[in-house]
Amino acid sequence: MSYMEEFNFWLEDDYFDQATKDELLAIKGDEGEIEERFYKELEFGTGGLRGVVGAGTNRMNVYTVRKATQGLANFILKQGTQAKGVAISYDNRNMSPEFSQEAALCLAANGIKAYIFESLRPTPELSFALRTLGCTAGIMVTASHNPPEYNGYKVYWEDGAQVTAPKDREIIGEVQAIKDYHTVKTMDKDAAVAAGLYEVIGKEIDDAYMAELKKQIIHPDVIAEMANDIKIVYTPLCGTGNKPVRRVLEELGFKNVYVVPEQENPDPRFTTLEYPNPEDPKAFTYALRLAKEKDADIVLATDPDADRLGVYAKDAKTGEYVAFTGNMSGMLLAEYELRERAAAGSMPENPALVTTIVTTNMTVPITQAYGVDLIEVLTGFKFIGEQIKLFEENGGHNYVFGLEESYGCLVGTHARDKDAIVAVMCLCEVAAFCKKQGKTLWDMMLDMYEKYGYFKETQYTITLKGIDGSRQIAEIMDKLRRNPPKAFGEQKVLKFRDYENDVVTDMDTGEKTPTGLPKSNVLYFELPDNCWCCARPSGTEPKIKFYMGVRGSSLEDAQAKVEKLTEDVKAVL
Repeated sequence: MSYMEEFNFWLEDDYFDQATKDELLAIKGDEGEIEERFYKELEFGTGGLRGVVGAGTNRMNVYTVRKATQGLANFILKQGTQAKGVAISYDNRNMSPEFSQEAALCLAANGIKAYIFESLRPTPELSFALRTLGCTAGIMVTASHNPPEYNGYKVYWEDGAQVTAPKDREIIGEVQAIKDYHTVKTMDKDAAVAAGLYEVIGKEIDDAYMAELKKQIIHPDVIAEMANDIKIVYTPLCGTGNKPVRRVLEELGFKNVYVVPEQENPDPRFTTLEYPNPEDPKAFTYALRLAKEKDADIVLATDPDADRLGVYAKDAKTGEYVAFTGNMSGMLLAEYELRERAAAGSMPENPALVTTIVTTNMTVPITQAYGVDLIEVLTGFKFIGEQIKLFEENGGHNYVFGLEESYGCLVGTHARDKDAIVAVMCLCEVAAFCKKQGKTLWDMMLDMYEKYGYFKETQYTITLKGIDGSRQIAEIMDKLRRNPPKAFGEQKVLKFRDYENDVVTDMDTGEKTPTGLPKSNVLYFELPDNCWCCARPSGTEPKIKFYMGVRGSSLEDAQAKVEKLTEDVKAVL
Protein backbone atom coordinates (compact mmCIF):
# COMPACT_ATOMS: atom_id res chain seq x y z
CA MET A 1 0.00 0.00 0.00
CA SER A 2 1.01 3.61 -0.50
CA TYR A 3 1.59 5.74 2.59
CA MET A 4 -1.82 7.37 2.13
CA GLU A 5 -3.55 4.01 1.75
CA GLU A 6 -1.81 2.80 4.91
CA PHE A 7 -2.90 5.98 6.71
CA ASN A 8 -6.54 5.42 5.71
CA PHE A 9 -6.34 1.75 6.74
CA TRP A 10 -5.27 2.78 10.25
CA LEU A 11 -8.08 5.33 10.37
CA GLU A 12 -10.81 2.96 9.23
CA ASP A 13 -9.93 -0.53 10.47
CA ASP A 14 -11.46 -1.71 13.78
CA TYR A 15 -8.11 -3.23 14.81
CA PHE A 16 -6.80 0.18 15.86
CA ASP A 17 -8.19 1.90 18.95
CA GLN A 18 -9.91 5.27 19.02
CA ALA A 19 -6.99 7.09 20.68
CA THR A 20 -4.79 6.08 17.75
CA LYS A 21 -7.39 7.23 15.25
CA ASP A 22 -7.82 10.56 17.04
CA GLU A 23 -4.08 11.17 16.86
CA LEU A 24 -4.13 10.48 13.13
CA LEU A 25 -7.22 12.60 12.51
CA ALA A 26 -5.31 15.53 14.00
CA ILE A 27 -2.76 15.35 11.14
CA LYS A 28 -5.22 14.55 8.35
CA GLY A 29 -4.38 17.67 6.35
CA ASP A 30 -0.61 17.42 6.79
CA GLU A 31 0.58 15.22 3.95
CA GLY A 32 4.26 15.60 4.89
CA GLU A 33 3.61 14.33 8.40
CA ILE A 34 1.44 11.50 7.09
CA GLU A 35 4.19 10.45 4.69
CA GLU A 36 6.83 10.53 7.43
CA ARG A 37 4.68 8.29 9.66
CA PHE A 38 3.62 5.81 6.98
CA TYR A 39 6.19 5.78 4.16
CA LYS A 40 7.81 2.67 5.65
CA GLU A 41 7.60 0.17 8.48
CA LEU A 42 9.65 1.06 11.54
CA GLU A 43 12.72 -1.02 10.85
CA PHE A 44 13.37 -4.03 13.06
CA GLY A 45 17.14 -3.82 12.85
CA THR A 46 19.86 -6.10 14.16
CA GLY A 47 19.21 -4.86 17.71
CA GLY A 48 15.44 -4.39 17.55
CA LEU A 49 13.25 -1.31 17.18
CA ARG A 50 13.87 2.35 17.94
CA GLY A 51 11.80 5.36 16.93
CA VAL A 52 9.57 8.26 17.88
CA VAL A 53 6.51 7.29 19.93
CA GLY A 54 3.27 7.86 18.04
CA ALA A 55 0.68 6.43 15.66
CA GLY A 56 1.87 5.05 12.34
CA THR A 57 3.86 2.23 10.80
CA ASN A 58 7.09 4.23 11.17
CA ARG A 59 6.53 4.93 14.87
CA MET A 60 6.83 3.14 18.19
CA ASN A 61 3.33 2.18 19.37
CA VAL A 62 1.52 -0.83 20.79
CA TYR A 63 0.85 -2.16 17.29
CA THR A 64 4.42 -2.04 16.00
CA VAL A 65 5.67 -3.49 19.31
CA ARG A 66 3.09 -6.27 19.20
CA LYS A 67 4.00 -7.07 15.60
CA ALA A 68 7.72 -7.19 16.42
CA THR A 69 6.98 -9.52 19.33
CA GLN A 70 4.92 -11.82 17.10
CA GLY A 71 7.91 -12.07 14.78
CA LEU A 72 10.15 -12.93 17.73
CA ALA A 73 7.60 -15.47 18.97
CA ASN A 74 7.46 -17.12 15.54
CA PHE A 75 11.25 -17.43 15.56
CA ILE A 76 11.30 -18.91 19.08
CA LEU A 77 8.62 -21.44 18.13
CA LYS A 78 10.65 -22.52 15.10
CA GLN A 79 13.68 -22.93 17.37
CA GLY A 80 11.61 -25.13 19.68
CA THR A 81 12.77 -23.22 22.79
CA GLN A 82 9.41 -21.75 23.82
CA ALA A 83 9.34 -23.69 27.11
CA LYS A 84 12.23 -21.58 28.46
CA GLY A 85 10.26 -18.34 28.37
CA VAL A 86 11.31 -14.73 27.80
CA ALA A 87 12.38 -12.10 30.36
CA ILE A 88 11.14 -8.52 29.91
CA SER A 89 12.30 -5.26 31.45
CA TYR A 90 11.76 -1.58 30.72
CA ASP A 91 13.07 1.87 31.59
CA ASN A 92 11.42 5.21 32.42
CA ARG A 93 10.49 6.16 28.85
CA ASN A 94 7.05 7.25 27.73
CA MET A 95 4.95 4.12 27.07
CA SER A 96 7.64 1.73 28.36
CA PRO A 97 5.30 -0.09 30.80
CA GLU A 98 2.59 -0.36 28.12
CA PHE A 99 5.00 -1.68 25.49
CA SER A 100 6.39 -4.24 27.94
CA GLN A 101 2.87 -5.40 28.76
CA GLU A 102 1.98 -5.74 25.07
CA ALA A 103 5.11 -7.81 24.46
CA ALA A 104 4.35 -10.08 27.43
CA LEU A 105 0.76 -10.71 26.38
CA CYS A 106 1.72 -11.38 22.76
CA LEU A 107 4.27 -13.95 23.92
CA ALA A 108 1.72 -15.53 26.26
CA ALA A 109 -0.82 -15.77 23.44
CA ASN A 110 1.81 -17.77 21.53
CA GLY A 111 2.29 -20.16 24.47
CA ILE A 112 5.60 -18.57 25.56
CA LYS A 113 5.91 -17.66 29.24
CA ALA A 114 6.81 -14.02 29.97
CA TYR A 115 8.81 -13.09 33.07
CA ILE A 116 8.19 -9.36 33.48
CA PHE A 117 9.75 -7.07 36.06
CA GLU A 118 7.36 -5.44 38.53
CA SER A 119 8.79 -2.00 37.74
CA LEU A 120 11.57 -0.39 35.74
CA ARG A 121 15.03 -2.00 35.82
CA PRO A 122 18.38 -1.35 34.05
CA THR A 123 19.35 -3.05 30.81
CA PRO A 124 22.24 -5.02 32.39
CA GLU A 125 19.87 -6.51 34.97
CA LEU A 126 17.66 -7.75 32.12
CA SER A 127 20.72 -9.48 30.63
CA PHE A 128 21.48 -11.01 34.04
CA ALA A 129 17.85 -12.00 34.67
CA LEU A 130 17.32 -13.96 31.47
CA ARG A 131 20.49 -15.99 32.12
CA THR A 132 19.54 -16.55 35.76
CA LEU A 133 16.05 -17.73 34.80
CA GLY A 134 17.31 -19.83 31.91
CA CYS A 135 15.18 -17.97 29.36
CA THR A 136 15.51 -18.40 25.62
CA ALA A 137 15.40 -14.63 25.03
CA GLY A 138 14.94 -11.23 26.63
CA ILE A 139 13.28 -7.94 25.69
CA MET A 140 14.40 -4.54 27.00
CA VAL A 141 12.07 -1.63 26.26
CA THR A 142 14.33 1.43 26.12
CA ALA A 143 15.63 4.11 23.79
CA SER A 144 18.84 4.35 25.81
CA HIS A 145 20.12 7.95 25.61
CA ASN A 146 17.88 9.16 22.75
CA PRO A 147 15.74 12.32 23.14
CA PRO A 148 12.47 12.11 25.15
CA GLU A 149 10.20 11.54 22.15
CA TYR A 150 11.87 8.18 21.40
CA ASN A 151 11.41 4.67 22.71
CA GLY A 152 12.85 1.35 21.62
CA TYR A 153 12.85 -2.43 21.95
CA LYS A 154 16.04 -4.50 22.19
CA VAL A 155 16.14 -8.28 21.80
CA TYR A 156 18.55 -10.53 23.70
CA TRP A 157 19.24 -14.22 23.26
CA GLU A 158 19.81 -16.96 25.84
CA ASP A 159 23.51 -16.12 26.39
CA GLY A 160 22.44 -12.69 27.68
CA ALA A 161 23.84 -10.67 24.77
CA GLN A 162 21.84 -8.86 22.12
CA VAL A 163 21.12 -11.11 19.18
CA THR A 164 23.92 -11.52 16.65
CA ALA A 165 24.16 -13.13 13.21
CA PRO A 166 22.57 -15.24 11.93
CA LYS A 167 19.75 -15.06 14.49
CA ASP A 168 19.34 -11.31 14.13
CA ARG A 169 18.66 -11.59 10.40
CA GLU A 170 16.35 -14.56 10.90
CA ILE A 171 14.27 -12.66 13.49
CA ILE A 172 14.13 -9.66 11.15
CA GLY A 173 12.85 -11.99 8.46
CA GLU A 174 10.08 -13.28 10.73
CA VAL A 175 9.00 -9.72 11.61
CA GLN A 176 9.02 -8.63 7.98
CA ALA A 177 6.97 -11.69 6.98
CA ILE A 178 3.99 -10.41 9.01
CA LYS A 179 1.88 -8.45 6.52
CA ASP A 180 -1.46 -8.42 8.33
CA TYR A 181 -1.82 -6.87 11.80
CA HIS A 182 -4.89 -9.07 12.40
CA THR A 183 -2.66 -12.15 12.53
CA VAL A 184 -0.74 -10.81 15.52
CA LYS A 185 -1.78 -12.59 18.71
CA THR A 186 -2.54 -11.20 22.15
CA MET A 187 -4.54 -12.29 25.17
CA ASP A 188 -6.06 -11.03 28.41
CA LYS A 189 -3.58 -10.61 31.30
CA ASP A 190 -5.70 -12.53 33.82
CA ALA A 191 -5.99 -15.41 31.39
CA ALA A 192 -2.23 -15.36 30.81
CA VAL A 193 -1.57 -15.47 34.58
CA ALA A 194 -4.08 -18.30 35.04
CA ALA A 195 -2.37 -20.25 32.26
CA GLY A 196 1.02 -19.86 33.93
CA LEU A 197 2.30 -17.76 31.03
CA TYR A 198 2.79 -14.45 32.85
CA GLU A 199 4.99 -14.13 35.94
CA VAL A 200 6.08 -10.95 37.72
CA ILE A 201 9.71 -10.90 38.90
CA GLY A 202 11.64 -8.44 41.06
CA LYS A 203 13.35 -8.70 44.44
CA GLU A 204 14.82 -12.18 44.02
CA ILE A 205 16.56 -11.11 40.80
CA ASP A 206 17.67 -7.80 42.36
CA ASP A 207 19.29 -9.62 45.28
CA ALA A 208 21.10 -12.11 43.03
CA TYR A 209 22.29 -9.31 40.73
CA MET A 210 23.68 -7.30 43.66
CA ALA A 211 25.51 -10.34 45.00
CA GLU A 212 27.10 -10.93 41.61
CA LEU A 213 28.23 -7.31 41.27
CA LYS A 214 29.97 -7.30 44.64
CA LYS A 215 32.06 -10.33 43.61
CA GLN A 216 33.94 -8.02 41.23
CA ILE A 217 35.47 -5.93 44.02
CA ILE A 218 39.24 -6.52 44.24
CA HIS A 219 40.14 -4.57 47.40
CA PRO A 220 37.23 -4.46 49.87
CA ASP A 221 39.77 -3.54 52.55
CA VAL A 222 40.63 -0.31 50.72
CA ILE A 223 36.96 0.61 50.41
CA ALA A 224 36.46 -0.02 54.14
CA GLU A 225 39.46 2.15 54.96
CA MET A 226 38.48 5.07 52.69
CA ALA A 227 34.66 4.83 52.89
CA ASN A 228 34.34 7.85 55.19
CA ASP A 229 36.75 10.03 53.21
CA ILE A 230 35.70 9.66 49.59
CA LYS A 231 32.81 11.80 48.34
CA ILE A 232 30.69 10.66 45.40
CA VAL A 233 28.08 12.63 43.46
CA TYR A 234 25.75 10.58 41.29
CA THR A 235 22.88 11.30 38.90
CA PRO A 236 20.69 8.64 37.26
CA LEU A 237 19.57 11.27 34.70
CA CYS A 238 15.92 10.57 35.62
CA GLY A 239 16.31 6.93 34.62
CA THR A 240 16.68 3.44 36.09
CA GLY A 241 20.01 3.66 37.90
CA ASN A 242 19.03 5.35 41.15
CA LYS A 243 18.02 2.36 43.29
CA PRO A 244 20.64 -0.19 42.17
CA VAL A 245 23.53 2.31 42.30
CA ARG A 246 22.60 3.58 45.75
CA ARG A 247 22.07 0.05 47.00
CA VAL A 248 25.39 -1.39 45.85
CA LEU A 249 27.41 1.59 47.11
CA GLU A 250 25.64 1.51 50.46
CA GLU A 251 26.16 -2.23 50.87
CA LEU A 252 29.86 -1.81 50.10
CA GLY A 253 30.10 0.79 52.84
CA PHE A 254 30.54 4.09 50.96
CA LYS A 255 29.22 6.76 53.36
CA ASN A 256 29.20 9.97 51.32
CA VAL A 257 27.05 9.37 48.24
CA TYR A 258 25.09 12.41 47.11
CA VAL A 259 22.37 11.88 44.50
CA VAL A 260 21.28 14.87 42.40
CA PRO A 261 17.73 15.53 43.72
CA GLU A 262 16.46 17.13 40.50
CA GLN A 263 17.33 13.97 38.52
CA GLU A 264 16.79 11.30 41.16
CA ASN A 265 13.34 10.06 40.17
CA PRO A 266 12.23 8.54 36.86
CA ASP A 267 10.93 11.20 34.46
CA PRO A 268 9.94 10.32 30.88
CA ARG A 269 10.09 14.00 29.91
CA PHE A 270 13.66 14.45 31.23
CA THR A 271 12.56 17.88 32.44
CA THR A 272 15.99 18.97 33.73
CA LEU A 273 17.87 17.71 30.66
CA GLU A 274 18.18 18.77 27.05
CA TYR A 275 19.40 15.30 26.17
CA PRO A 276 19.70 12.37 28.65
CA ASN A 277 23.15 11.40 27.45
CA PRO A 278 26.18 11.13 29.76
CA GLU A 279 28.38 12.07 26.78
CA ASP A 280 26.80 15.54 26.80
CA PRO A 281 28.51 17.98 29.21
CA LYS A 282 25.19 19.79 29.73
CA ALA A 283 23.79 16.60 31.31
CA PHE A 284 26.21 17.21 34.20
CA THR A 285 25.03 20.75 35.01
CA TYR A 286 23.19 19.83 38.19
CA ALA A 287 25.70 17.14 39.20
CA LEU A 288 28.70 19.48 38.93
CA ARG A 289 26.89 22.13 40.93
CA LEU A 290 26.31 19.59 43.70
CA ALA A 291 29.89 18.30 43.39
CA LYS A 292 31.33 21.75 44.03
CA GLU A 293 29.02 22.22 46.99
CA LYS A 294 30.07 18.87 48.53
CA ASP A 295 33.72 19.00 47.37
CA ALA A 296 33.23 15.62 45.68
CA ASP A 297 36.09 13.44 44.44
CA ILE A 298 34.13 11.83 41.61
CA VAL A 299 30.97 12.72 39.67
CA LEU A 300 29.04 9.95 37.91
CA ALA A 301 26.02 9.84 35.57
CA THR A 302 24.26 6.80 34.14
CA ASP A 303 22.02 7.03 31.09
CA PRO A 304 18.28 6.21 31.35
CA ASP A 305 18.66 2.41 31.04
CA ALA A 306 21.90 2.46 33.07
CA ASP A 307 24.16 0.68 30.64
CA ARG A 308 26.46 3.67 29.95
CA LEU A 309 28.43 5.80 32.38
CA GLY A 310 29.78 9.36 32.22
CA VAL A 311 32.51 10.52 34.60
CA TYR A 312 34.05 13.73 35.93
CA ALA A 313 36.88 13.76 38.48
CA LYS A 314 38.61 16.52 40.38
CA ASP A 315 41.93 17.94 39.28
CA ALA A 316 43.61 18.42 42.66
CA LYS A 317 45.91 21.14 41.30
CA THR A 318 43.15 23.42 39.97
CA GLY A 319 40.16 22.26 42.00
CA GLU A 320 38.19 21.98 38.76
CA TYR A 321 36.37 18.89 37.50
CA VAL A 322 37.75 17.17 34.40
CA ALA A 323 35.49 15.33 31.96
CA PHE A 324 36.43 11.78 31.05
CA THR A 325 35.47 10.32 27.68
CA GLY A 326 34.27 6.72 27.50
CA ASN A 327 37.74 5.77 26.27
CA MET A 328 39.37 7.45 29.28
CA SER A 329 37.13 5.96 31.96
CA GLY A 330 37.35 2.58 30.23
CA MET A 331 41.14 2.75 30.25
CA LEU A 332 41.17 3.67 33.95
CA LEU A 333 39.14 0.57 34.71
CA ALA A 334 41.19 -1.61 32.37
CA GLU A 335 44.48 -0.50 33.95
CA TYR A 336 43.17 -1.05 37.47
CA GLU A 337 41.58 -4.42 36.74
CA LEU A 338 44.61 -5.80 34.90
CA ARG A 339 47.24 -4.33 37.23
CA GLU A 340 45.59 -5.32 40.49
CA ARG A 341 44.55 -8.79 39.32
CA ALA A 342 48.08 -9.43 38.07
CA ALA A 343 49.51 -8.21 41.39
CA ALA A 344 47.06 -10.29 43.43
CA GLY A 345 47.65 -13.42 41.37
CA SER A 346 43.97 -13.57 40.39
CA MET A 347 44.45 -13.10 36.66
CA PRO A 348 42.96 -16.12 34.86
CA GLU A 349 44.87 -18.19 32.33
CA ASN A 350 44.74 -16.94 28.74
CA PRO A 351 43.19 -13.60 29.72
CA ALA A 352 41.58 -11.43 27.07
CA LEU A 353 40.40 -7.84 26.87
CA VAL A 354 37.71 -7.30 24.23
CA THR A 355 37.12 -3.98 22.54
CA THR A 356 35.69 -2.53 19.32
CA ILE A 357 37.43 -1.23 16.23
CA VAL A 358 36.50 2.40 17.05
CA THR A 359 37.79 2.31 20.65
CA THR A 360 41.07 3.93 21.71
CA ASN A 361 44.35 2.37 20.61
CA MET A 362 45.61 2.76 24.19
CA THR A 363 44.25 -0.76 24.63
CA VAL A 364 47.32 -2.04 22.74
CA PRO A 365 50.09 -0.98 25.19
CA ILE A 366 47.93 -1.69 28.26
CA THR A 367 47.22 -5.29 27.27
CA GLN A 368 50.85 -5.80 26.24
CA ALA A 369 52.01 -4.55 29.64
CA TYR A 370 50.05 -7.24 31.48
CA GLY A 371 50.29 -10.12 29.01
CA VAL A 372 46.62 -9.97 28.09
CA ASP A 373 45.39 -10.77 24.57
CA LEU A 374 43.54 -7.95 22.82
CA ILE A 375 40.55 -8.94 20.69
CA GLU A 376 38.81 -6.38 18.46
CA VAL A 377 35.21 -6.74 17.28
CA LEU A 378 32.74 -4.65 15.30
CA THR A 379 31.07 -1.63 16.88
CA GLY A 380 28.32 -2.63 19.29
CA PHE A 381 28.61 -4.25 22.69
CA LYS A 382 26.69 -7.30 21.51
CA PHE A 383 29.85 -8.40 19.72
CA ILE A 384 31.79 -8.15 22.99
CA GLY A 385 29.08 -10.22 24.69
CA GLU A 386 29.30 -12.73 21.87
CA GLN A 387 33.02 -13.19 22.53
CA ILE A 388 32.32 -14.16 26.15
CA LYS A 389 30.03 -16.91 24.88
CA LEU A 390 32.65 -18.09 22.38
CA PHE A 391 35.34 -18.14 25.08
CA GLU A 392 33.13 -20.36 27.22
CA GLU A 393 32.41 -22.68 24.29
CA ASN A 394 35.95 -23.09 22.96
CA GLY A 395 38.01 -22.49 26.11
CA GLY A 396 40.53 -20.38 24.20
CA HIS A 397 40.42 -17.32 26.44
CA ASN A 398 39.07 -16.04 29.72
CA TYR A 399 37.34 -12.68 29.65
CA VAL A 400 38.74 -10.05 32.02
CA PHE A 401 37.33 -6.78 30.69
CA GLY A 402 35.42 -5.32 27.75
CA LEU A 403 34.78 -1.76 26.63
CA GLU A 404 33.59 0.40 23.77
CA GLU A 405 34.21 4.10 23.20
CA SER A 406 30.56 5.07 23.67
CA TYR A 407 30.79 5.06 27.49
CA GLY A 408 30.07 1.35 27.91
CA CYS A 409 32.07 -1.37 29.64
CA LEU A 410 31.63 -4.64 31.52
CA VAL A 411 33.55 -5.94 34.52
CA GLY A 412 32.64 -9.59 35.12
CA THR A 413 30.48 -11.93 33.07
CA HIS A 414 27.24 -11.75 35.10
CA ALA A 415 25.73 -9.76 32.20
CA ARG A 416 26.57 -9.86 28.50
CA ASP A 417 25.92 -6.21 27.77
CA LYS A 418 27.57 -3.06 29.05
CA ASP A 419 26.75 -2.43 32.70
CA ALA A 420 26.95 1.06 34.18
CA ILE A 421 25.97 -0.20 37.64
CA VAL A 422 29.07 -2.37 37.93
CA ALA A 423 31.13 0.40 36.30
CA VAL A 424 29.99 2.89 38.96
CA MET A 425 30.89 0.42 41.68
CA CYS A 426 34.32 -0.37 40.26
CA LEU A 427 35.22 3.25 39.51
CA CYS A 428 34.35 4.15 43.10
CA GLU A 429 36.76 1.42 44.20
CA VAL A 430 39.44 2.87 41.91
CA ALA A 431 38.78 6.36 43.31
CA ALA A 432 39.13 5.01 46.85
CA PHE A 433 42.38 3.25 45.90
CA CYS A 434 43.73 6.49 44.41
CA LYS A 435 42.65 8.56 47.43
CA LYS A 436 44.52 6.24 49.76
CA GLN A 437 47.64 7.10 47.75
CA GLY A 438 46.87 10.83 47.89
CA LYS A 439 45.79 10.89 44.25
CA THR A 440 42.65 11.54 42.21
CA LEU A 441 41.35 9.69 39.17
CA TRP A 442 42.73 12.51 37.03
CA ASP A 443 46.20 11.97 38.55
CA MET A 444 45.91 8.29 37.64
CA MET A 445 44.91 9.21 34.09
CA LEU A 446 47.96 11.47 33.75
CA ASP A 447 50.19 8.68 35.04
CA MET A 448 48.74 6.39 32.35
CA TYR A 449 49.37 8.96 29.62
CA GLU A 450 53.00 9.21 30.69
CA LYS A 451 53.31 5.43 30.73
CA TYR A 452 51.48 4.54 27.52
CA GLY A 453 51.28 7.71 25.43
CA TYR A 454 48.84 10.58 25.11
CA PHE A 455 46.03 8.94 23.17
CA LYS A 456 43.15 11.21 22.18
CA GLU A 457 39.92 10.42 20.32
CA THR A 458 37.00 12.41 18.99
CA GLN A 459 33.95 12.17 16.76
CA TYR A 460 32.52 14.23 13.95
CA THR A 461 28.82 13.57 13.39
CA ILE A 462 26.55 14.59 10.52
CA THR A 463 22.80 14.40 11.28
CA LEU A 464 20.50 13.92 8.28
CA LYS A 465 16.89 13.36 9.26
CA GLY A 466 13.86 12.15 7.33
CA ILE A 467 13.46 10.37 4.01
CA ASP A 468 16.22 12.30 2.23
CA GLY A 469 18.60 11.86 5.17
CA SER A 470 18.87 8.09 4.74
CA ARG A 471 19.63 8.53 1.05
CA GLN A 472 22.30 11.17 1.73
CA ILE A 473 24.02 9.00 4.34
CA ALA A 474 24.09 6.09 1.88
CA GLU A 475 25.59 8.38 -0.78
CA ILE A 476 28.38 9.55 1.54
CA MET A 477 29.32 5.96 2.41
CA ASP A 478 29.15 4.90 -1.24
CA LYS A 479 31.44 7.75 -2.33
CA LEU A 480 34.04 6.91 0.33
CA ARG A 481 33.83 3.20 -0.51
CA ARG A 482 34.22 3.62 -4.29
CA ASN A 483 36.88 6.35 -4.11
CA PRO A 484 38.68 6.06 -0.77
CA PRO A 485 40.84 9.12 -0.03
CA LYS A 486 44.59 8.57 -0.36
CA ALA A 487 45.26 11.00 2.46
CA PHE A 488 43.66 13.18 5.13
CA GLY A 489 45.64 16.39 4.94
CA GLU A 490 49.29 15.40 5.29
CA GLN A 491 48.35 12.03 6.78
CA LYS A 492 48.72 9.32 4.15
CA VAL A 493 46.21 6.45 4.25
CA LEU A 494 48.26 3.29 4.82
CA LYS A 495 45.45 0.74 4.74
CA PHE A 496 41.75 0.97 3.91
CA ARG A 497 39.37 -1.51 5.56
CA ASP A 498 35.95 -2.05 4.00
CA TYR A 499 34.06 -4.28 6.40
CA GLU A 500 31.00 -4.48 4.14
CA ASN A 501 33.08 -6.18 1.45
CA ASP A 502 35.41 -7.92 3.93
CA VAL A 503 38.60 -6.50 2.43
CA VAL A 504 41.66 -4.64 3.70
CA THR A 505 43.55 -2.82 0.95
CA ASP A 506 47.20 -1.84 1.31
CA MET A 507 47.15 1.58 -0.35
CA ASP A 508 50.81 1.33 -1.43
CA THR A 509 50.93 -2.18 -2.89
CA GLY A 510 47.25 -2.76 -3.65
CA GLU A 511 47.41 -6.08 -1.78
CA LYS A 512 44.03 -7.20 -0.46
CA THR A 513 43.39 -9.33 2.61
CA PRO A 514 40.19 -10.19 4.56
CA THR A 515 39.14 -8.13 7.60
CA GLY A 516 38.46 -11.23 9.67
CA LEU A 517 35.22 -9.78 11.02
CA PRO A 518 31.57 -10.13 9.96
CA LYS A 519 30.24 -7.87 7.23
CA SER A 520 29.17 -4.41 8.36
CA ASN A 521 28.71 -1.03 6.71
CA VAL A 522 31.90 0.42 8.20
CA LEU A 523 34.96 2.00 6.56
CA TYR A 524 38.28 2.32 8.41
CA PHE A 525 41.37 4.29 7.39
CA GLU A 526 44.70 3.41 9.03
CA LEU A 527 47.07 6.41 9.19
CA PRO A 528 50.69 6.82 10.40
CA ASP A 529 51.73 7.31 14.05
CA ASN A 530 48.75 5.55 15.64
CA CYS A 531 46.28 7.83 13.87
CA TRP A 532 43.07 6.51 12.33
CA CYS A 533 39.62 7.45 11.08
CA CYS A 534 36.47 5.35 10.78
CA ALA A 535 33.14 6.12 9.05
CA ARG A 536 29.96 4.40 10.24
CA PRO A 537 26.23 5.17 9.93
CA SER A 538 24.49 5.04 13.31
CA GLY A 539 22.28 2.04 13.83
CA THR A 540 19.86 3.90 16.11
CA GLU A 541 19.80 7.54 14.96
CA PRO A 542 19.72 9.42 11.59
CA LYS A 543 23.45 10.11 11.72
CA ILE A 544 26.72 9.21 10.08
CA LYS A 545 29.61 9.17 12.52
CA PHE A 546 33.31 9.71 11.88
CA TYR A 547 35.49 8.36 14.67
CA MET A 548 39.10 9.54 14.91
CA GLY A 549 42.08 8.80 17.11
CA VAL A 550 45.67 10.07 17.50
CA ARG A 551 48.68 9.59 19.79
CA GLY A 552 50.57 12.65 20.98
CA SER A 553 53.59 13.50 23.09
CA SER A 554 51.57 15.63 25.53
CA LEU A 555 47.98 16.64 26.24
CA GLU A 556 48.46 19.73 24.10
CA ASP A 557 50.09 17.85 21.25
CA ALA A 558 47.37 15.19 21.19
CA GLN A 559 44.66 17.87 21.22
CA ALA A 560 46.29 19.72 18.33
CA LYS A 561 46.64 16.50 16.34
CA VAL A 562 43.03 15.42 16.82
CA GLU A 563 41.74 18.89 15.88
CA LYS A 564 43.87 18.86 12.72
CA LEU A 565 42.65 15.38 11.77
CA THR A 566 39.02 16.46 12.29
CA GLU A 567 39.49 19.42 9.93
CA ASP A 568 41.21 17.17 7.38
CA VAL A 569 38.30 14.70 7.49
CA LYS A 570 35.79 17.54 6.98
CA ALA A 571 37.83 18.76 4.01
CA VAL A 572 37.69 15.33 2.36
CA LEU A 573 33.90 15.22 2.83
